[in-house]
Amino acid sequence: MGLKQRLDNGHVLLGTLLSLPSPEIAEINSHLGFDWLFLDLEHGPHGFIEAQRIIQAVGNRTPVLTRVPELTESAIKKALDIGSEGVIVPKVNTADEARAVVRFAKYQPLGDRGVGAARAHKYGVSFNEYMAEANLETLVVVQIEHIDGVKNIDEIVKVEGIDVVFIGPYDLSGSLGVVGQVNHTLVTEAIEKVEETVRSQNLALGYFGTSPDAVLPMVEKNYQLITCGTDSDAIISYGQNILERLKP
Repeated sequence: MGLKQRLDNGHVLLGTLLSLPSPEIAEINSHLGFDWLFLDLEHGPHGFIEAQRIIQAVGNRTPVLTRVPELTESAIKKALDIGSEGVIVPKVNTADEARAVVRFAKYQPLGDRGVGAARAHKYGVSFNEYMAEANLETLVVVQIEHIDGVKNIDEIVKVEGIDVVFIGPYDLSGSLGVVGQVNHTLVTEAIEKVEETVRSQNLALGYFGTSPDAVLPMVEKNYQLITCGTDSDAIISYGQNILERLKP
C-alpha cells in the first residue's frame, strides 16, 4: 500500500528527517521501521544528484518525501523525477502559492508537470505505468510555517490537490517574534487556528518535533504525517551520552 493510500486510510505515518548528504545514514534509517523518510533539501547542503543517490540507497524499503529548497517548477519537478513519492514545499503563505505547488506536482489535467526521461519511471522503461498512477499516488504537502500562511489558511486549504498541511513550529515561532519558543501562547494559538481550519476541509495534518515528547501531543490529536528528530540530532545525542557516561 502506497504512502498516499495509507494516509487516505487514516494511518499515522511516523518519519524522521534526513539533513545530511549521506546515502549510508539514509540506508540505515530505512531498515529501522519508519513509515517514511523526510529528505531535506531546504536546509541540507546537498542538491538533487545527492538526493537521488540517497533515494537509491533507501530502495523500496521506505517511501521518501523530499522537501524542496524553494517553491519553483524546476525544484518540484526534479524532486519527483528522482523518485520521491511526494514533495514537501516550505513556507506556503497564500492560496496562489498552494495552487502553484499542485500545478507543478501534477500532470495534466490536474496540473502542468513537465514530462521527461527520469528515474521515477525507470528512465522510460515503466513510463506508461508511472504516468497512469502518478497523479493518484504523488503526495502534495504544503508547509505552514509563517504567520502569513496562518492568516491565509482559510483560502489555502480550499486548493484542490493538497494532501497534507504540515506545520513547521520553529519558523512559525520566528515569524511571531518568539523564535524557538514553540510552546509560546502566540505559537500554540496560531497552530490551533490551522488545525481547526484544516480539519474543516478533511485534510491531513503534519508536524515536526525534535523528540518523541514534542510530537506525542500531535499524535494524540490525530496528526497523520509526523516527523520526529533528525539524523544529526541522533548522532549528537549518541555521542553526548557516551561522553557523559564514560569520560571523567
